[in-house]
Amino acid sequence: MPAAAASCPLTARQVIDLYFMEHRAKLLDIAAFLDRLERSANDLPAAPDGRDDVRVRALRQAIPLLVDNQPDRVRRILDLLSDHSREPIAAAHTQSALGADPYGTY
Repeated sequence: MPAAAASCPLTARQVIDLYFMEHRAKLLDIAAFLDRLERSANDLPAAPDGRDDVRVRALRQAIPLLVDNQPDRVRRILDLLSDHSREPIAAAHTQSALGADPYGTY
C-alpha cells in the first residue's frame, strides 16, 4: 500500500460513507455552473460558453485531473488555479481574486 494511502486513519468505506454526499453535491454544483454558463446571454462573442475566460479555462483544465489516477490532485489543481506572477500590479482589475493566472502562463 502506498504511503499516501496509509496516511488516512479511516477505511475506504468510512471515507465514502462520511463524505460521498457532500462531494456529490459539489460535483452537481460544478455541473450546474457549466450548464448555466452555456445558457447565459452571449456577451463573449469569441466563446459564448466562457472558454475565453481564464477562470473557466482553468476550471475546465482542472476537471480531468480529478480522475487521472495520479497522486497529489489537490496540489496539481491548486497549482493550475493559482496566479504564478511575481510582479506586483499597480491596481487590481476586479474586486476579488481570480485565482487563475490572468495571463494564461500556467
